[in-house]
Amino acid sequence: MATKIYDIIAASISVKQEILSDASFQQKVQAATDAVIHAFQAGKKVMFCGNGGSAADAQHLAAEFSGRFYKNRRALPSDALHCNTSYLTAVANDYSYDDIYSRLVDGTMEKGDVLIGLSTSGNSPNIVKAFETARAKGITTIGFTGATGGKMKDLSDHLINVPSTVTPRIQESHILLGHIICELTEAAIFND
Repeated sequence: MATKIYDIIAASISVKQEILSDASFQQKVQAATDAVIHAFQAGKKVMFCGNGGSAADAQHLAAEFSGRFYKNRRALPSDALHCNTSYLTAVANDYSYDDIYSRLVDGTMEKGDVLIGLSTSGNSPNIVKAFETARAKGITTIGFTGATGGKMKDLSDHLINVPSTVTPRIQESHILLGHIICELTEAAIFND
């Protein structure tokens, strides 16, 4: 048992070590952060979407913006698109689960906003469809995926593709990288 615990922790550290030693990956994170900062400074919003554990991460990161990260400051306009269960179940039932995010992107987002999608495979149909809608509306897309980027690769203005194919290791890195974006954004907008 202790060996298995050690192996899991070591695997998580290994993925993060690969990110740490990759300057071009860190530049991608900086570029995504700059897009988020620019959107908030322009009075736009940053919305998130994901499924399962990635939905939980999406909601967590949105709350870091709309609540607070380190600083007592005004709320930033950010939310996770899955938080209205009446909407979610109605659209999934009346249309398709694949449409749950694209309809909200179409109805509530505008050019200059940012849509951040989290999908370890990069192939979640509802997020791919949301990114297609976002692209058609001039909404900046940031994809958090695993190694290949999946279908989201070609639909992401900024692709943060964690160098792993193991779902838990990817998600652990997504929350780390999301926290980095939140911290740097808050510091840039609310520099004291």
